[in-house]
Amino acid sequence: MNHLKEKYQNEVVPVLTKELGIENANAVPRITKVAVNIGLGEALDNPKALDAAVGDLTTITGQKPVVTLAKTSIAAFKLREGRAIGAMVTLRGERMWAFLDRLVNIALPRVRDFRGVSNDAFDGRGNYTLGLREQLIFPEIEFDKVDKVRGLEITIVTTANSDDQARLMLGLLGMPFRKD
Repeated sequence: MNHLKEKYQNEVVPVLTKELGIENANAVPRITKVAVNIGLGEALDNPKALDAAVGDLTTITGQKPVVTLAKTSIAAFKLREGRAIGAMVTLRGERMWAFLDRLVNIALPRVRDFRGVSNDAFDGRGNYTLGLREQLIFPEIEFDKVDKVRGLEITIVTTANSDDQARLMLGLLGMPFRKD
């Protein structure tokens, strides 16, 4: 069993039930899924960029990504509907816990000048989105094989009713929030 999942069940759930005054075990906030997304504007000019991003996402998450397509045409961006402009993976279950464990304990501490993640990146419904500037902070990515440094976006979807509940839960799981 995953270290972070164990921590959630054994340490976080009891604290959440006490702090939030929840009696029903099913009402305790939990993480339902994690979506990892790379947007690729340059895929319009460089088709190889998409393959590289798909390869990076597969390496980081251990799951094959879905290629996302443009929904509308935007002339200013030279974008046509139906063109491939990104890659996305949705993680659930054990893979989700393993990914979060690596993110919190290995990847985030490797970020240069890291002072913690933002407290304000909640969406009002208890979901948290974290943007990373480079995929190199994950140890699985080999520096020599990277064609271009790409950012990625990680959305943690929770069942929390409010941002404060989600912040408390993620904080207890070890998410390094900024102290300011």
